[in-house]
Amino acid sequence: MFDTLSDKLQRVFKNLRGEGKLTAENMDAALREIRMALLEADVHFKVVKQLLENIKQKALGQEVLQQLSPAQQVVKIVHEELIKILGSHTARLRFANESPSVIMIVGLQGSGKTTSTGKLSRYLAKKENKKPMVVSVDVYRPAARKQLAVVANQIGIPIYEGQANETTPLELAKSARREAINSGRDVLLVDTAGRLSIDDALMRELEELKEALNPVEILFVADAMTGQDAVRTAEEFNKRLGITGTILTKMDGDARGGAALSIRTVTNQPLKFVGVGEKMDALEPFHPDRVASRILGMGDVLSLIEKVESTIDQKKAEEMQQKLLDNEFTLEDFRDQMKQLRKLGPLESLLGMMPNIGPMKELKNFKVDEKEVSRVLAIIDSMTKEERHNHMIINGSRRRRIAKGSGTSVQDVNNLLKQYTEARKMMKGFSGALLGAGKNMSKMPKLPKGLGGKFGLPGF
Repeated sequence: MFDTLSDKLQRVFKNLRGEGKLTAENMDAALREIRMALLEADVHFKVVKQLLENIKQKALGQEVLQQLSPAQQVVKIVHEELIKILGSHTARLRFANESPSVIMIVGLQGSGKTTSTGKLSRYLAKKENKKPMVVSVDVYRPAARKQLAVVANQIGIPIYEGQANETTPLELAKSARREAINSGRDVLLVDTAGRLSIDDALMRELEELKEALNPVEILFVADAMTGQDAVRTAEEFNKRLGITGTILTKMDGDARGGAALSIRTVTNQPLKFVGVGEKMDALEPFHPDRVASRILGMGDVLSLIEKVESTIDQKKAEEMQQKLLDNEFTLEDFRDQMKQLRKLGPLESLLGMMPNIGPMKELKNFKVDEKEVSRVLAIIDSMTKEERHNHMIINGSRRRRIAKGSGTSVQDVNNLLKQYTEARKMMKGFSGALLGAGKNMSKMPKLPKGLGGKFGLPGF
């Protein structure tokens, strides 16, 4: 979601690369462009003003570092100041000394509260080794309570659905807490009611819940797509309730990203989680330093590594590596590798974590058609085991049979086999080059021309 802002900041730094040193004149020109880039990204004007003042003070108030060019120095300063605005460290959830720890989920209707409640409960169970329970206290919208029940059932988290005589949010919440204590659940997530806009009745209801439940966390859910509206709403919720953090949803969308850079400053409370997709596992802790790096085109390799480590079967990965070294990488391995990659989520989001430097720039605008990936898998699945293990035996009649069985054309089969052959050569070359890293990096193989072709595959 930071692509537009990142592109504009990259242009600012590119213009500075031709300068021999930082001066008041070229710094002012750079700051004007940075200001426009931030405002167009929907960053709150007060945040923009504060950021620019800090950058200018640092850039012109210190001696120019001899080892850094003007562009590098400005990148360094902007990176430091973005981290300050986003939060100096990753904010973790707090838990009560006595169970259950109550977490209230608040926000406007349609911001993603119910889905975020489900995602957070799954995160607590999988990543924090907690035993969560959820409850919806939205007595005005039965559909909202039903939605949470469906989500809870989907991820295997217990839900308190209430009794017929429990008709108020407070009654439901108190009974849910008793049920959590009796059933040994150590976290209770309370999905509260929302409105299309803030009104006094909603706030009084939330204040009543806060007083009765004494929650350790009050997490405000904001839709990143709403930009400044999310910031203003967060500010109002914080004034009335004293929120302890924010969950920013739809961070994988094409929003301009201003809310992420503004909410923490306006509320003085940290961004704790971001929603990065529709699936229940698409919730990540917010890392200020990593987000700042992504905005400046430095990538987010740490998050990519963590995602891979938590998703990819390490044993299979080692076996695949050995097959590459031994030149035994088959179409069946190719299929299995693609299925492993799919578990990581949309491939475009993974490419977005790569640094925007050198040859990696070529991947920035890479588009992956998931339908074509499915078609590739269908073609391979239509092959016999013998064909998957030895692609050389796939002659014309076999190709026609495979095309018919997968609902594709012979040309599609031919394209896949060609790409597989090229990819196999490339991966073998990469394996050899990596083994000899440090000896002769200039011999690293280049991407085969047109690789990806019709199927839009990133190198395989």
